[in-house]
Amino acid sequence: MTEEMPSLRCIIATLFFALLLPPGSFPATTLSPSFYDETCPTVFSIIRGIIEQALLSDPRIGASLLRLHFHDCFVNGCDASILLDNSATIESEKEAAPNNNSARGFEVVDAMKIALEFECPGIVSCADILAIAAQEAVNLAGGPSWLVLLGRRDSTTANRTLANLAIPAAFETLDILKSKFAAVGLNTSTDLVALSGAHTFGRAQCTIVIERLYNFNGTGKADPTLNATYLETLRKVCPQGGNGMFW
Repeated sequence: MTEEMPSLRCIIATLFFALLLPPGSFPATTLSPSFYDETCPTVFSIIRGIIEQALLSDPRIGASLLRLHFHDCFVNGCDASILLDNSATIESEKEAAPNNNSARGFEVVDAMKIALEFECPGIVSCADILAIAAQEAVNLAGGPSWLVLLGRRDSTTANRTLANLAIPAAFETLDILKSKFAAVGLNTSTDLVALSGAHTFGRAQCTIVIERLYNFNGTGKADPTLNATYLETLRKVCPQGGNGMFW
């Protein structure tokens, strides 16, 4: 861990404070870090405990929970719409391109909800569960902690179309990424860098980077901006024609 890490942690903490309040989601006056102090004071410890148990068998789960919150907040605010399944009236965001076959951790969120319903029936929203889970997951991985504002309500509808359009993709240009971050009220320098850097927390699919390793812009060569040592490491993990994953 480099000496620059504390600064990065501060950036990420600031980022998530902003991410919890995207435009049009909820007025700031309705959210409070003490929202459940009287009605469900054990909410943080319950969620943290379930993540700790999940980490024993799945070291990736922290990154997966962080990603769920990130993708949820980019579509009409942090409203847990990403958790909704298909129905007669709902096209689930789970099947949007940025989430399909990659968003994971839903069973852990279900376990959190079950435990909280046992302890505090009908009190804690799924949207707040995702917000708390993201913070606790990052903290358990040795990252920062931040003040989580609570009091969100869950959406009863999903928006797959917006999920396909709004969630940043790994292959998009810097200008497109900037526009998507600006659209939800996030800073296009520190916030963009911090969340993009958060992809080092967890694993990613080789298909995302394969062209940069072997055929950058159709040249038949690697991206010349890649560090030679790192390029060799990635090529070992991601051979041509492979479908692996890398940390």
